[in-house]
Amino acid sequence: MLDVRIERADGAKITVNDCARASRAIESRLDADSAVDARYVLEVSSPGVERPLRNVDDWRRFTGREAVMTVDAAQADAAIGSKDVRIAGVEGDAGEEIIVVEDTAGETHRVPLAAVKTARLAFNWKR
Repeated sequence: MLDVRIERADGAKITVNDCARASRAIESRLDADSAVDARYVLEVSSPGVERPLRNVDDWRRFTGREAVMTVDAAQADAAIGSKDVRIAGVEGDAGEEIIVVEDTAGETHRVPLAAVKTARLAFNWKR
């Protein structure tokens, strides 16, 4: 089973046609290179509306959006713990980035990116 997530370089939404085109390209490469067993299942999709936030570029790209994050309390503000937040921005130099978030009470927290254990965008189903 090969599960591939794709994104467009222009930031536009992923369409079914994008997934089909990527699937055909990946399949032809896998078949030509014999990189995997002849029998495999390939799934191509977008990261989704609750996509994970994995690096500083993700945090910058989704500034202003709601997210759910869990932090290592030993490395960050213990008050943030595991919370729903709004991404307010990114500060600091490369390798020492600080994620600035606002919790649901409107309080601002500064969390070292290295202290973030898990994070994903949060979709508000009530909109």
